Amino acid sequence: MTATFLRRLYFTIVALFLAAPLIVVAGVSVNARQELTFPPKGFSLAWYGQIFADPEWRLALIHSVTLAVCSAAIAVAIALPLAWFLWRRIAPWANIFQVLGLAPFILPPVITALGFLTFWATVGLFGQFFTAIISHAIFFVTLPLVTLSLGFASIDRSLVEAAATMGADDRAVLKTVVLPLILPYLVSGYAFAFVLSLNEYIVAYMTIGFTTETLPIKIFNALRYGYTPTMASVSVFFVAVAALVFGSIARFGDIRRLLGAMSSEGN
Repeated sequence: MTATFLRRLYFTIVALFLAAPLIVVAGVSVNARQELTFPPKGFSLAWYGQIFADPEWRLALIHSVTLAVCSAAIAVAIALPLAWFLWRRIAPWANIFQVLGLAPFILPPVITALGFLTFWATVGLFGQFFTAIISHAIFFVTLPLVTLSLGFASIDRSLVEAAATMGADDRAVLKTVVLPLILPYLVSGYAFAFVLSLNEYIVAYMTIGFTTETLPIKIFNALRYGYTPTMASVSVFFVAVAALVFGSIARFGDIRRLLGAMSSEGN
């Protein structure tokens, strides 16, 4: 009984310690006064409304969502044929492509960002919004590549062999057998890339600078002029979006298998 109580107390303390920064930021975001103070002095949700009402914050939000939507889609478009190729093992050197797909996310973000900066500056395209989209797609391609690889690994190859025996070519097998089975992994890979792209700062800053503000860049720019609860409300907004997306994946998908563990059916 004592051991159980101590274990629960320990995990409660750890949970509170981890949640403490978010609690403080959430408290600041509902401050009635235009200052970063905790505990909040009064209660107001006006700072959340300012994200959508203020033209500058609203434009930064549009830029962030556009960047996340497009880069995640491109990342999935790159990862899907690559994962399909690796699963089929068409060539003995196929693992080289897997290493290339994992490399951008394995390297320190600042190194990857400097690489993008050097490349786009060399070709004379630094500061263009599409460069951030392409850079984020390459940087986050690892996420859908990993989830799709797990999805392909879960496919019973006898289903593919049966479809081929019935006369289906590779395109028909991919469309009628493979894609329906890996769809949850494809959606989760897109969701992971979307959320991280929405929150990413250093690669976006290194590719577009201050020419186009995303929400993270806008927060850092706003810090030069002082502190407002709007910054805290944007942070809580980021956390809420991430919680919603990952919660949906956990609710409608097998989150354990998506993270590389055995499915619940196998336990």
